[in-house]
Amino acid sequence: MSNSKIENIERLADIFKALSNPHRLRIFIKLATCCAPGTICEVESAGRAYVGELAQDLDIVPSTVSHHIKELRQAGLIRMRRQGQKIECWVDPEVYNELVDFFQRG
Repeated sequence: MSNSKIENIERLADIFKALSNPHRLRIFIKLATCCAPGTICEVESAGRAYVGELAQDLDIVPSTVSHHIKELRQAGLIRMRRQGQKIECWVDPEVYNELVDFFQRG
């Protein structure tokens, strides 16, 4: 097996590990379904979700959401940007497409 395939498998394993937690999976699904991954939309149209809003929508305390957001970001699944005192987060479109490609092949 080539090094690139091994690296890809290890990357996918890290992604699946991050998504193996039910809270992280719910957060990822919420972000992926609120607007097309990577699409820049206004908050009112739910393109980006603020951490506090995610906590309310998913019935998870904000500190727990922050922890899971950090794990999803470290796995490369989401991107974040500070907007004043709020933090915007959205699904990374490249990673999303990589996952779609993976599941379509198998």
